[in-house]
Amino acid sequence: MRVTIEINGKTVTEEVEDRTLLVHFVRDVAGLTATNVGCDTTSCGACTVLLDGRSVKACTVLAAQADGHAVTTLEGLTGDDGARHPLQESFSRQHGLQCGFCTPGMIMAAASLLEENPKPTREQVREGLEGNLCRCTGYQNIVNAVIDASGQEVEK
Repeated sequence: MRVTIEINGKTVTEEVEDRTLLVHFVRDVAGLTATNVGCDTTSCGACTVLLDGRSVKACTVLAAQADGHAVTTLEGLTGDDGARHPLQESFSRQHGLQCGFCTPGMIMAAASLLEENPKPTREQVREGLEGNLCRCTGYQNIVNAVIDASGQEVEK
């Protein structure tokens, strides 16, 4: 089947199998590899992207379901001038990453959270990122990064 998806502002059209997952369309067809394939069971969130502005796990969405819609990946958060998104800056500043595998999904989930709730509490951040797993950190610095990106004071 023929699928057309706007990814990071660019239209991508490709003939794919009906069973092609959005995560594979993003990585293999569009060549955007920040979106990671982790568990293929919706458990880890490494594949989180924004679909029409809302975070989804791309391993549970068929490319056909995204046909005619807009997808934003981590690469799409970078400004036209190459400037990093405030969430990318805060994850770096607050040491909210270690190996980096979960980071793209965490940042995309956090972007959706901050769009819905620009000044979340620490508990709301934890709830908002609940479906995204990190096997390296204790989440403290990830929560700090989201709070920092929201412009709030980070607890020391």
